[in-house]
Amino acid sequence: MAPKNKAADKDTKGFDKKGSSSGSKDEKVGKADGGKLKAANSINVRHILCEKHSKKEEALTKLRDGMKFDEVAREFSEDKARQGGSLGWKIRGALDPAFEKAAYDLEPSTTGNPKYVEVKTGFGYHIIMVEGRK
Repeated sequence: MAPKNKAADKDTKGFDKKGSSSGSKDEKVGKADGGKLKAANSINVRHILCEKHSKKEEALTKLRDGMKFDEVAREFSEDKARQGGSLGWKIRGALDPAFEKAAYDLEPSTTGNPKYVEVKTGFGYHIIMVEGRK
């Protein structure tokens, strides 16, 4: 899980399923309505947490090769979110600031065709996807 951690490293990199960069770290993933996501107060989020950069890279390779996000999370994630990386619905302010910013900037997607982003926090390297927003 990714609780608040003020000492978080704020570097983020956005990647789509094929590993292409989504642009600058502050750029939102595009939508048909002019490229902006509607404001949300809570998100249904999944993540893969790896302590080592090399393990995170292995997980990214599996995702790029078409493996479902929840399957990769079960195999690679080193946290207690054993249900395919699901953290459930999280409200603003409930997550690490760097993790939260990256997650709230993501467009919702499915585990079979995930849109994800990488972020490093004090907990390690995260690969994050969002399933829903409200």
